[in-house]
Amino acid sequence: MTLWGGRFEEGPGELLWRFTVDHADRRLLVDDIEGSKAHAAMLAEVGVLTAEERDQLQLGLATALAEAASGGFAWSDGDEDVHSAVERRLYELIGEVAGKLHTGRSRNDQVCLDLRLYLRRAAGERAAEITDLVRVLMGCAEDAGDTVVASYTHVQQAQAVPLAHHLLAYAWMLLRDRSRFLDAYLRIDVSPLGAGASAGSRLPIDPGRSAASLGFQAVFANSMDAVASRDFVAEYVFCCAQTMVTLSRLSEEMVLWGTEEFGWATFSDAFTTGSSAMPQKKNPDIAELTRGKAAAVIGDLTTLLALQKGLPLTYNRDLQEDKRAVFHADDTLALALVAMGGMIESASFHPPEPSSMVTALDLAELLVGRGVPFRAAHDAVGRLVAGLAAQGRTLSDATAGELEAAHTQLIPEDLAELSPGASVASRITAGGGSMESVRAQLDRLREILG
Repeated sequence: MTLWGGRFEEGPGELLWRFTVDHADRRLLVDDIEGSKAHAAMLAEVGVLTAEERDQLQLGLATALAEAASGGFAWSDGDEDVHSAVERRLYELIGEVAGKLHTGRSRNDQVCLDLRLYLRRAAGERAAEITDLVRVLMGCAEDAGDTVVASYTHVQQAQAVPLAHHLLAYAWMLLRDRSRFLDAYLRIDVSPLGAGASAGSRLPIDPGRSAASLGFQAVFANSMDAVASRDFVAEYVFCCAQTMVTLSRLSEEMVLWGTEEFGWATFSDAFTTGSSAMPQKKNPDIAELTRGKAAAVIGDLTTLLALQKGLPLTYNRDLQEDKRAVFHADDTLALALVAMGGMIESASFHPPEPSSMVTALDLAELLVGRGVPFRAAHDAVGRLVAGLAAQGRTLSDATAGELEAAHTQLIPEDLAELSPGASVASRITAGGGSMESVRAQLDRLREILG
């Protein structure tokens, strides 16, 4: 069924049908019916429909909604899109009065409404799933206790930090990702229903009534903008892409931590796979696939940005291509959040203590505290480190005499400061890598999450 046959003497050709019909919008079935229910109610309220016509339409739509909810809605090969499918089913259920449902609206504002309803709901779901993963990371941070690891810059050991501090770094990243979804929600939560094809209607329709019944906080201000713009879709997919990038970085850490070389983590059998050839292998495929799928979601964002860049106002059929991209991005993120959460929650973390070389900056800062300029302190400790490294030794192997030879302001008691644990214990920067900071972060995260 099409909604535009009157202008044409012939039906659509088979090639045109194959090229133009895309079933991706069937996912919007429930949203389309809910929007139609609100539209029918509004039409009756403003006198465009009689109460009897409204009741017939609402009965038919309620039946279609129940079918959609149960998975029993019967699609037809002749349905051009979700909108025509709903109207076709209404004709089957209630007869000719079904033809009055489309009064005062267009598929242009209808599909935009469906997308906004879908994304408004999805934004809340993704925010909740991100929250769940943040809680997993918080739990792992608590379980890590006072375990100390090396932080890395340039993938080289840098400073000593609590393992919990490292894990909580991703919790804070994910909280920002969550806030983007919640912020995007505000711009998604605008009803376009009533904009029509591009300029509204001469009928006394009331966009505010239908918007209120659907729970929207705002109504479109410009009908052309309402049907032509998909920036809210691109913004949603940016939120998905940025979150996938966060998960990809976290995945890279998990892949490295699970190697023999790092030896920081062991993953549950339930969240790993084996090799068809090498019996010893235990592969972190969830992390690897998340890392790979992030690339595809970035591609979805690129698709949506490129899709919009050359479109004159108002609606153009190009915009049909937005659905596959947004649904793919949303589905990918939803599954990745749950899968990564399961993989991390079931992992055991057992990192080895880092090299005492990670205390080099602490030694330099001891000198700074005694009045030595930082550059001179840096050079003195650098020479000490170079000499020890040349002999295959680390800072914990240094002697009192070597400290004194490196700089006159270094004293034998400083040897006690040259362990990763001592380094963490000495740190006082708010938000820095100390156990006090970890405790404060956990308290703050609990407060934020409620």
